[in-house]
Amino acid sequence: MDDVIIIGCGVVGAACAYALSRYELNVTVLEAGSDIAAGTTKANSAIIHAGYDPVPGTDMAKMNLEGSNMAGDICRRLDVPYERVGSLVLAFDDADLQCLQTLLKRGQTNGVEGLKLLSGEETRAMEPNVSGQVLGALWAPTAAIINPWEYCLAMAETAVKNGVRLRRNCCVTGIRREQDGFLVTTTRGEFNAKYLINAAGVHADAVHELIGEKEFTICPSRGEYYLLDKCEGQRVRHVIFQCPGKEGKGILVSPTVHGNLIVGPTASPCAPEDVSNTAEGLRQVRERALKSVPTIAFRENIRNFAGVRAASDIPDFIVRESRSVPGFFQAAGICSPGLSAAPSIAKRLTELLARSGLELREKTEYDDSRRRLRFTRLSDGEKNNLIAKDPRFGRVICRCETITEGEIVACLHTPIPPYSINGVKRRVGAGMGRCQGGFCSPRVQEIIARELHMDPVDVMLEEEGSYILTGETKGGGKNGL
Repeated sequence: MDDVIIIGCGVVGAACAYALSRYELNVTVLEAGSDIAAGTTKANSAIIHAGYDPVPGTDMAKMNLEGSNMAGDICRRLDVPYERVGSLVLAFDDADLQCLQTLLKRGQTNGVEGLKLLSGEETRAMEPNVSGQVLGALWAPTAAIINPWEYCLAMAETAVKNGVRLRRNCCVTGIRREQDGFLVTTTRGEFNAKYLINAAGVHADAVHELIGEKEFTICPSRGEYYLLDKCEGQRVRHVIFQCPGKEGKGILVSPTVHGNLIVGPTASPCAPEDVSNTAEGLRQVRERALKSVPTIAFRENIRNFAGVRAASDIPDFIVRESRSVPGFFQAAGICSPGLSAAPSIAKRLTELLARSGLELREKTEYDDSRRRLRFTRLSDGEKNNLIAKDPRFGRVICRCETITEGEIVACLHTPIPPYSINGVKRRVGAGMGRCQGGFCSPRVQEIIARELHMDPVDVMLEEEGSYILTGETKGGGKNGL
């Protein structure tokens, strides 16, 4: 029997696994998808928010600030790209200027450091490409940009390396109370645990209602984005927001840690799995973003995508023990700033588990380190030495991002290896460039099949059923296009 089962392995589930892996516990993570970080975690704005937006006194405000402060240290230890670039909230009229005053006071109450109101001239001195109509801005120097899926992967990999078990393609279908805990039924068999953590994202309400009374409803909200080529990556140097409204933080313009420019998102109600793009949604992104930065060259777009936020009908994070099921702990309604708050959410749940009776004894041996080799960041001498030791690092597979065969092979032998093209993409960046995998995907597929001893037909683009090869060739072979 496990001490704890975590349901879901997005960034919150991964953070919980990472936090609990420090203790002498048996922990299992059940992930419904074929890979971790493949839901909301992979499709968001990739920002660690400073913390001036949440209402003071809420869990959202407390956990945003604490999680933001924890993120930088975690990223340094686990070698995750993270840059504290700061953010600007722009004001275009008197109402916006009043909004900035409110955000300033709110942020100061929340404990956010370094907040400052700027004039229009001061704002344009920092960001020359913002609109001439800008009257002022709120400067938040502690805001950061991050690689969100590698953040999740790094915490999950570290947890697995320290004894946590991960089960993928393991959808929870039933939960039953037993004398000493819970019996969890899944598509991959049954699991027992003394305690449960519900980090199921857009399905958190359905998972809770497998055993408990209705306490909240998830209200999924789709956000659509543009991702622009690296030639637009220096259009702005900080995260550019507009004043928040009823739909959230509004359309942002931001650099990414990969050197691109991200623009979005919208906010519209949707089904839990609806990540489609719409002509109207993308029109809204373009129109609103150009109000902030009129010179954005949307013709340099390389990818449109959408993510689904797991908002709920409760205007705060739901991080607590279930009111109807003792021993069942919620991490639900984790919308923005959930990426920022994830380590703090995990810390709170660990404390709640301890209060509930879970004994926490720290491990005497714990490996809290991680390093990922990034070939493009090496000096010429380091590259030559590496290639001499392993010629696979001299074969470039992804030309857009200069990702080598050696890097792809290495990621396939990590504690949580990918089994899909997009899984490799999230880990090393192959397919993230201008051509979006148009040239490298067939080679990545070959490498996955070779290294993991898989039939090429079984290598998916993403989830089960996303076939790339199917049918038969004229020569009677099995793997045709």
